[in-house]
Amino acid sequence: MLYTTKTLKGYKLDSLDGEIGNVNEFYFDDDYWVIRYLVADTGNWLTGRQVLISPYALIGVIKDGQCITVKLTKKQIENSPSLESDKPVSLQYEQTYYMYYGWPLYWEGPNMLGTYPNIVRDGKKLNKSAKGEKAWNPHLRSTHKVSGYNIQAVDGEIGHIEDFIIDDETWAIRYLIIDTKNWWPGNKVLISSKWIERVSWDENRVYVNLTCEKIKQSPGFIEDSLLSRNYESALHKHYNRPGYWADEPVIKKHSI
Repeated sequence: MLYTTKTLKGYKLDSLDGEIGNVNEFYFDDDYWVIRYLVADTGNWLTGRQVLISPYALIGVIKDGQCITVKLTKKQIENSPSLESDKPVSLQYEQTYYMYYGWPLYWEGPNMLGTYPNIVRDGKKLNKSAKGEKAWNPHLRSTHKVSGYNIQAVDGEIGHIEDFIIDDETWAIRYLIIDTKNWWPGNKVLISSKWIERVSWDENRVYVNLTCEKIKQSPGFIEDSLLSRNYESALHKHYNRPGYWADEPVIKKHSI
C-alpha cells in the first residue's frame, strides 16, 4: 500500500514487547530512492541518540491503529550500535548496525535491496544466498531536509517537493508530491522517482526530463483521495512511461 511520509510521521512503533516510540522521519539513499531507515522518536527512553529501524525489522503498517509493527525487542534496540542524535549516518556505522542484526548489506548486490530482489526476513534463506555482484557507496538523505527542493523541468522551474509517497512492501519512494502553487494556483502533481535525472544537493534542486506543459497536463493529485492503481496507470500513460509494477517481482503480503 502507498503512504505519504507525512501520514506515517507520528505513527506508533510497536516492538515485540511494547511501544518504543513514534516515527519521526526517514532516511533514503539517492541511488535507488528507497527508504533505508525509519528514525524513531523514543521520548525519554533513549535520550541523546538516534534510533534507526531498518525495513528488515518492519512487519507491517496498521492504518487503523496508526502504528507500525517492528520485529525486534526493546532490549535488542537498546543494545544496538549507538548513534548520537547530532551525527550523520556513516558507512562504518551502517556496517556495524547490519552486522549486529545479521541482515544483508543493501549496498552489496545488483538490486534495490542488495543481493535480494525484496526484503527477506527468513534467516535461513539469507544464509543460503550468495553475495551480490557489485558494491556501491550509499549516500543517505533525510526526507525532512529534501522537502522543499525545487523541481527543474527542461524548460523551467515547476514547483517544489512537498512530500514523498512510499510503498510499504518494498519501502521504495514511488513518487514525489510536487506543489506547483507558485507557478499555477491550486495544483499538486506526482512525479515518479524513476523519472528523476539528477539531483543537485548544493542547489537544492531536482532535475527531471519533462516539460513544464507536460507536467501541467498530468492528472492532478488530491491528497484525500485513494491512490489507486487506476490513477497510477493513467499517470504513467500520460508520460508514456511503464509502471514500476511491470518490472518488479510480486511480493507476497506478510501477515500482521
